[in-house]
Amino acid sequence: MKAQKGIFFSLAAGTALLTACGGGSVQPESQLTASGLDPVKFDTIIRGDSVKLYTLKNDKGMEVCVTNYGGRIVSLVVPDRNGKPTDVVLGFDNIAQYADTLNSPTDYGSSVGRYANRICDGKFKLNGKTYQLRQNDPHEGDTRIHCLHGGGATGWMNQVYSVIEANDSLLKLQIKAADGENGFPGNVTAITTYKVTADNVLDITWEATTDQPTIVNQTNHNYYNLSGDLENPAYDQVLYVNADYFTEADFSYMPTGKILPVEGTPMDFRKPHAVGDSIKSEYYQTKNAHGYDHNWCLNTKGDDTQVCASLYSPRSGIFMEMYTNEPGVQVYSGNFQGVGGEENIVRKLGKKYPQHVSVCLESQKYPDSPNHPEWASPVVTPEKPYYSHAAYKFSVK
Repeated sequence: MKAQKGIFFSLAAGTALLTACGGGSVQPESQLTASGLDPVKFDTIIRGDSVKLYTLKNDKGMEVCVTNYGGRIVSLVVPDRNGKPTDVVLGFDNIAQYADTLNSPTDYGSSVGRYANRICDGKFKLNGKTYQLRQNDPHEGDTRIHCLHGGGATGWMNQVYSVIEANDSLLKLQIKAADGENGFPGNVTAITTYKVTADNVLDITWEATTDQPTIVNQTNHNYYNLSGDLENPAYDQVLYVNADYFTEADFSYMPTGKILPVEGTPMDFRKPHAVGDSIKSEYYQTKNAHGYDHNWCLNTKGDDTQVCASLYSPRSGIFMEMYTNEPGVQVYSGNFQGVGGEENIVRKLGKKYPQHVSVCLESQKYPDSPNHPEWASPVVTPEKPYYSHAAYKFSVK
């Protein structure tokens, strides 16, 4: 789920926060990753913290590159049906653009926190106390300004995570958030673990502890285009979502509280079909969002051994199955890519992304869950730590 252009606020002057490692000395040559990334372009200091690019891989041709800036997946390479290594996620090929929250704001590949998705007007009550969060998601004609992705530019996706374990197939990242950060209560220690398995699975776990009751709802924000063609809309990507219902959203993408059946609507992906079949329909939900930016209520009910969603590219043959213990998945179809000036931003390998070039599949508690006690609770306490799991399995057909 992507914010509209221009709603993120800069921490400072973006790239002014970057300092090259080595005090300006000549950088050593580095070997490019399978996706064509140069690790030297990610080796820097941001606000006093070291940032690098970490590469995870297996012997089946899968490679995942992650920067500890925002816990972001920068590239994800898997073989297509002909064995060709194919990078299937969007992103930049340097840390400067990721850190420039003024000119190229993005949530590409990030480990979102403290609360993924939206909280209405940035307010919620917990144990009788009202908390006002950082409001970073305004909408024309609406007096409300929501909190999106934990505060956007000052949320976890734009903070430097500490690396507490790293090897060829696993990366464990930690972030510590202070009580009151962006308005959230509680001192929180959160750990995101990325693992690449022998059978081409990207396995992600999120864990968090707190010293007082708070809310946590993390997700990964990869933008997938399984064809590897990042210069054309991905209308032929075939989507499956194991859900009979979705949460209705208003014009600001905020849940109304109604849970509606997918039956007879463009929200029905129980039988896999191409995203482009219905993305431009006149149905009020897709028309308002300029595509898909909605939460589906999963039939899997927390069973992360069942497929909750899948995506397939008939061009490359790459097939991705998703699993999660969360009750919902947000499907976002890149509605604001390639519009409002974003069409001019150069991304990885010199590519410029058009509208609808990708599909995000974000595991989550439902949006605005803190204000809907009837939904699965995002409340975390010292006695009840946070745990969330999502896995993405890649194959070909």
